[in-house]
Order: sequence, then structure tokens, then C-alpha cells
Amino acid sequence: MVRLEPGALNPAEELERFVASLAGDGAVVSFVGLARPAGAAGETVAGLFLDAYPGMTEKSLEAIAANALAKFAISAVHIVHRCGAIAPGAPIVFAAAAAPHRRAAFEAADYLMDRLKTDAAFWKKEQRLDGTDWIEPSEADRADRARWND
Repeated sequence: MVRLEPGALNPAEELERFVASLAGDGAVVSFVGLARPAGAAGETVAGLFLDAYPGMTEKSLEAIAANALAKFAISAVHIVHRCGAIAPGAPIVFAAAAAPHRRAAFEAADYLMDRLKTDAAFWKKEQRLDGTDWIEPSEADRADRARWND
């Protein structure tokens, strides 16, 4: 399951919904990303705006989910990503993978987040006290993505 969420994201509800949809898996690994209250240089962030292009953004999320399903011995993935205005500290992404065994679920969840950080079709604008700035994936994000060789 993949969903673009313009409203509030409740990670506990997403996890409950995901686990309830499974049959026979022995492992679920989930990750919740929060909007950071500080920028890369330590400046205060008042908010984040994630612009999404209808259709295109969802297709990028679906492709990431499909790649994880093909790459790892997992049975299901669940991705919910916020778009629009997001306050510091608010959940911005929920990603989970289910598998018969834990190792594949951990690896798939790690992969999902590396791909979401670099390949999901979003345009991110950081709103700081001194103005706004469009932000791109960092070199560390790109290095994490490169580990997967795909």
C-alpha cells in the first residue's frame, strides 16, 4: 500500500492497519520520519512544505514500493508520505515492510527510506525565520542510496 497524505499522519494507526492486513509473516519493521526543527546549518525551521505533483508523486512512491518487493524476500510494504505544510516534529513519513523473517524486513525498510529520501518526486521548501529555501537530498542521502546498486 502506498498513499500520499495531505493531512495529519498517525503512525500508530498506519502500523495497526498494516499488521492487520498481513497473514503469516513473522516480522514487521517500520520507520517514522519526523520533520526536523533545525536545518542543516542548525538554523530554526518554522515549517516544511512538500510540494507534490498529482499522479507523478504517487507513481514514484509506487515504483519504490515495487522495487523493494522485487529486491527483498518480503511480502508487503506500506508507505504513507505527507505532502503540503508540515510543522516541526510532525510525522512526515511512515514506511514498513513485512517478511517471514526479520533480516529481510529490516533491509527492505532501510532501502525504502534511502529511496524515499532521494527518488520520491517531492519538492521540499524549508520555512525558516529568515526566509525560505528549497532543499535537496544531501551527499549523505545520496551515499546511502548508492549502497543499493540499483
